[in-house]
Amino acid sequence: MQLDPSAASAGVGLITHDAVGSTNTEALNLARRGERGPLWVTARSQSAGRGRRGRFWVSEPGNLYASLLLTDPSPPERSAELSFVAALAVHDAASGRIPGLDKRLALKWPNDVLIDGCKFAGILIEGEGTSVAIGIGVNCTHHPAGTAFPATDLAAAGVRATPESLFAALSAAMVARLAEWNRGAGFVAIRAGWLDRAAGLGKSIRVALAEGERVGHFETLDPSGRLVLRLADGSLETITAGDVMLPSDRREPA
Repeated sequence: MQLDPSAASAGVGLITHDAVGSTNTEALNLARRGERGPLWVTARSQSAGRGRRGRFWVSEPGNLYASLLLTDPSPPERSAELSFVAALAVHDAASGRIPGLDKRLALKWPNDVLIDGCKFAGILIEGEGTSVAIGIGVNCTHHPAGTAFPATDLAAAGVRATPESLFAALSAAMVARLAEWNRGAGFVAIRAGWLDRAAGLGKSIRVALAEGERVGHFETLDPSGRLVLRLADGSLETITAGDVMLPSDRREPA
């Protein structure tokens, strides 16, 4: 793996591994030992990769597994916004692979990146003290079978992207998007950019919550990035955490 020159010149560091348990865990372990961000930790494979809510993330060689360690990136209450920053950066990095690819890509709330309606990338934000790890997994050449939400990889979608080439583009895109976000001061622009690429916006969607399911019209994101759903009775409900199912999918949330 190599950083894009723009990332290297911005002072971003890089540590590469053949295999780790989890790049997020490794990044936060480094922070405990005094390392400071911005610092990327990458691996060819993970034995304990995970997604949101502790879900196992299949991590065979051939895909991209990377975590960006940041030190005091923002006031603590704004750290959740980093999932939108990272999603836009992944979209930026992937969209340059072939002409017109951006029209096939979309962002699914709160932290997935889709191609042709199927998930090919996920993001996990974890923090400890003033340290935050942005974990990013991108399916470049293979994807798990039998997932509840449809999954794919870039190669299956006809897109050539090695982990190395995608990481270089991602390292540059993250520098640009973090600068735009500006510790949360620029979230208005990040939110607008995310909404421009949102899957299911303006359509009826299902959202699986811990206490049940909601069905409604995906209206927008609120100023904090929470999903705003218009219910059948016309009322608005703001959702902080849940699993979105799009109209094209009839299976249960992944």
